[in-house]
Amino acid sequence: MAVFLSVLSTFLVGLILVVAPWTSLWEANYLLNPYPVLRNLLLSAFTRGTVSGLGLVNIVLALHEIHQHVLGHGERA
Repeated sequence: MAVFLSVLSTFLVGLILVVAPWTSLWEANYLLNPYPVLRNLLLSAFTRGTVSGLGLVNIVLALHEIHQHVLGHGERA
């Protein structure tokens, strides 16, 4: 059960990190209004791509964990 929850949470975090930077929710962050330089940095395509890349790493990690446990190479407690 712990493995399932770990894989599920890793996959969901990855999915959120891939999708969130490209939604209007990312742009509507009112906490950044007093900081225009930081706002411009976080709204840049470079930063959005970096966050999405980290999300893809999480998704690949979750798929790798699934693969390891399906083949029986994972640790069993």
